[in-house]
Amino acid sequence: MTTDTIPIRFDDATNAAILAVSEDQLQGFQRDPLGEIAQRSGIELPVVIERVRAMLEAGTIRRVRQTLLSTSLAPGALVAWEVAQENLQDAFDYMFQRDPFSGHVVIRTTDADIAGAKYRLWTTLKVPTGYSIEKHCEYLAAQVGATHYRRMPAKKLFALGVGHVRRRGMAPGSKSDALAEVTHVEVTQLSEQEWRVLTALKREFAPGEIVPNIWHGRAAETGVALEDFYAIAQSFEERKLIGRFSTFLEHVKPVDGQSVTRYNALFHWAVPPGREIEAGREVGRHHILTHAYWREGGPEFGNVNIMGVAHGTDKSLLLEHKAAIDAHLASVGMPVSYTNVFWGGRSEIKPSEVSPLAYADWCRSSDIDPDSMRS
Repeated sequence: MTTDTIPIRFDDATNAAILAVSEDQLQGFQRDPLGEIAQRSGIELPVVIERVRAMLEAGTIRRVRQTLLSTSLAPGALVAWEVAQENLQDAFDYMFQRDPFSGHVVIRTTDADIAGAKYRLWTTLKVPTGYSIEKHCEYLAAQVGATHYRRMPAKKLFALGVGHVRRRGMAPGSKSDALAEVTHVEVTQLSEQEWRVLTALKREFAPGEIVPNIWHGRAAETGVALEDFYAIAQSFEERKLIGRFSTFLEHVKPVDGQSVTRYNALFHWAVPPGREIEAGREVGRHHILTHAYWREGGPEFGNVNIMGVAHGTDKSLLLEHKAAIDAHLASVGMPVSYTNVFWGGRSEIKPSEVSPLAYADWCRSSDIDPDSMRS
């Protein structure tokens, strides 16, 4: 089979079987992630390699990489920016193209006319340890002409995993029998060698790097023996610093005439103070959510404190999922004083840089004294 005839659509039966595993089922560090995909999907390893490489080259898969639990590696926040309408697209471009510490960049609209509706630009931001996230936000605000911004750090995590193919056709209300686990947000300090291994570990793979023994080349570039590389990577998992090995689909732009998702919904709930963890564990057990957090939105966002993200191709179906979560919260006696949906429009996603060395280099390239940005 030539590269021109290898199926690249996500709904091809073989590709769908691979993606159902590879999107978000390989938790932690895997010594042989491609072999694990083959074993779990029932697809032979050479075919897995051929298909993942072809989908990556075609853009069906946006990137292949080991994800990090970056909330454990660098202080971060969801940031909502108020930017004049005439500057909104330029501000979006700046955050996506010129700030390596901004990850998700999304223009959002809301279903309800609330004060928070004026915050159209939303980003996720990580600022490496030792540097000030407040100073970085002030710098970004000046660059894009933002008049106000709201930082919303994650206090706890309740769900984190994409799996768009796996979620297609999911029934509203589908949830786990058990409450969602709570992930605590604590920043861990790393040695220089550990940063070197982490940097190699997290960098996305080029198509030519999708090969058996996928980590051998990354270990060689660090100058660390392979078994030591594995041991350090395993220690990252034990310290809850890494998430999963994943193939990320292009879920916004159409590829080969199809889109895996069309709508990106940010759900908001305000629950009584002191009951955030209880509510988050109830919300986070719902399978449709790719992310669920405890974040404080403040008065302009109805004092929201629980947020969740869901994706889909049908807006009305996503609202049915939201209604099912609302009904579940009511059924367990969880009061909700405010709820809303912020819909994503234009969006781009890239991994946020978390290395302190990379931050210092960025400062110098931007004519900023790195010491002036320290916390």
